[in-house]
Amino acid sequence: MYEQSFKNIDNILWKDAGVGSELEYIEQTSWILFLKYLDDLEKDKKTHAELAGKKYAAIIAPQYRWEVWAAPKTADGKLDHHAALTGDDLKDFVDHKLFPYLKKFKQEADSPDTIQYKIGEIFSELKNRVHSGYNLREILTIVDGLRFQSKKDKHELSHLYEAKIKNMGNAGRNGGEYYTPRALIKTIVKVVAPKIGDKIYDGAVGSAGFLVEAFEYLKHSKNLSTKDMEKLQKKTFYGKEKKPLAYIIGIMNMILHGIEAPNILHTNSLAENIMDIEEKDRYDIVLANPPFGGKERAEVQQNFPIKTGETAFLFLQHFIKYLKAHGRAGIVIKNTFLSNTDNAAVSLRRLLLESCDLHTVLDLPGGTFTGAGVKTVVLFFTKGAPTKKIWYYQLDLGRNLGKTNPLNEQDLAEFVKLQKTRADSANSWSINMKDINPKTFDLSVKNPNKKDEVVLREPKVILAEITKLDEESKKIVKAIKDHLR
Repeated sequence: MYEQSFKNIDNILWKDAGVGSELEYIEQTSWILFLKYLDDLEKDKKTHAELAGKKYAAIIAPQYRWEVWAAPKTADGKLDHHAALTGDDLKDFVDHKLFPYLKKFKQEADSPDTIQYKIGEIFSELKNRVHSGYNLREILTIVDGLRFQSKKDKHELSHLYEAKIKNMGNAGRNGGEYYTPRALIKTIVKVVAPKIGDKIYDGAVGSAGFLVEAFEYLKHSKNLSTKDMEKLQKKTFYGKEKKPLAYIIGIMNMILHGIEAPNILHTNSLAENIMDIEEKDRYDIVLANPPFGGKERAEVQQNFPIKTGETAFLFLQHFIKYLKAHGRAGIVIKNTFLSNTDNAAVSLRRLLLESCDLHTVLDLPGGTFTGAGVKTVVLFFTKGAPTKKIWYYQLDLGRNLGKTNPLNEQDLAEFVKLQKTRADSANSWSINMKDINPKTFDLSVKNPNKKDEVVLREPKVILAEITKLDEESKKIVKAIKDHLR
């Protein structure tokens, strides 16, 4: 039922002059879904308060409630077309009254971890892009038919929303920044194995895939008490996101999966000076896939001991600093991190190996990230003791990955099984720290079990060989000329 509703909304947005891409489709769908969710949440809370003999203080003022402006009803429960705003009247109300009203919640909220603050943050960053008030009326009518009050409804909506995020990633450009394959995320969560009571952090939260999957994992890890569930709701999952669109997608994704007021802040994680991080700020678990290939300005680099313009390298320093002693991490990063010879990469590898136990490196095949040509690895480490031995696993699927043939959990089943004991196999091996070059700290993935494997040489080695061949060619040419004389 809900799948067709989402398709119908996309079809209406496709016709509208103000909405031009997959990214904007999900942006506009998200703010409308959020307000419908908020209305259902308020109804639930009011019912629970009345059953307990208490009075419920509504969050939203009467004139801005869903049933007043979005879906006024007649006595028989049908849309009241006489009371329902439409056309220019609806667009003017949304743009000039509703959004400014909701935006004020940010200043009036008691703290950032409240639903009031989230309302203000979301509507401070977004605007209504739907140009036609008639199109907007059609969308509101469809969304009014969605329900957020039962677990079954939320479950179906969360899956459909995930599919929209995935499609947005497949649409390319910066949409891919928000989507990490869920099979990979689930595998990382299984290996890191969070427990109830752990504080879990993602400073590059995107669509909140890591936090959502960690929540699902913990929900099924044991029979949860009321206290456990409250801890998961309020004191377990934390994130930061720089981009406005990703921020609302992350918030909405967590809400649909059952977290009422997600602890996600709209801020640039890298703008913090990591030397100011105190013990009270730290986390037990870090799960993340920081952006690939970004370039940070000099003033941002000043917040880090190891200066580099590479966004992912700054995030890795950020994550190491944010981990508690004995804290655990699973972080996706470009595989060039393992072998780059620049000073920043060498210094960062040294920092990681000396301050953390880098116990596992998962080498992923090309095509793992749809639309991104980069090769990646996952670093699994524990903070507080230096690395003594690294276990490598090279995922060799024997097929090309892509949009129609994505990575799945079964592909990673052997890795999960072998990682528990870090056993050797055709695809896995271990390296002792004493065998790692103490000057370069090169951690390149070189599977010793594949002798016939073509190992790509570094550019400087290739250039040296070309120079040598040129010199030999010159000698041969000279010898031929001398002979002909």
